Amino acid sequence: MRAYQLKEFSGPGGLAIVELPDPAPGPGEVLMRVAAVSLNYRDLVMTRGGYGSGVKTPLVPLSDGAGTVEAIGPGVTRFKAGDRVVATFFQNWMYGDVRNRDPLSALGGGGKGMLAEKIVLHESGLLKVPEHLSLEEAACLPCAALTAWHALMEQIPVRAGESVLIQGTGGVSIFALQFARLAGARVFAISSSDAK
Repeated sequence: MRAYQLKEFSGPGGLAIVELPDPAPGPGEVLMRVAAVSLNYRDLVMTRGGYGSGVKTPLVPLSDGAGTVEAIGPGVTRFKAGDRVVATFFQNWMYGDVRNRDPLSALGGGGKGMLAEKIVLHESGLLKVPEHLSLEEAACLPCAALTAWHALMEQIPVRAGESVLIQGTGGVSIFALQFARLAGARVFAISSSDAK
């Protein structure tokens, strides 16, 4: 299978198309054919080596992607071939407080990345894509949208009439703007660029 691989931390120019062995799912794992990926600022920083000392090359980058289940391994119960799925950002963090090992399971960092034709992930690291979303739309949700949702809706949900300040015009900020407006809040945005 083909994949993009970062050979050195020199920015996006350090990416090269490589041939890697076709992955096969093991027990509890799902083989996904990647149909769509999205680019986060984190992914750009990753190509420059600016995202922690634990990240090593060669590296298949990108954290967010969606596709179709191509095959399942023994014991998989949540998915079948043909299901449309999206990968979770942290493959090991399912709920509760973050443990030391959870951040290391972020896709496109210390382990696997989405910028490949296929990827094998544990079934607990995938979610079904709702019918009303395209795979391209679903691929934009795991990092930026869930970060914004968690910030605004989980601990103390924002309510109608409250004010929300967003910083910048990146993916997390734009999702936060939309979620806050849907909740009926007023949104104030700041940016280093008057044009934005």
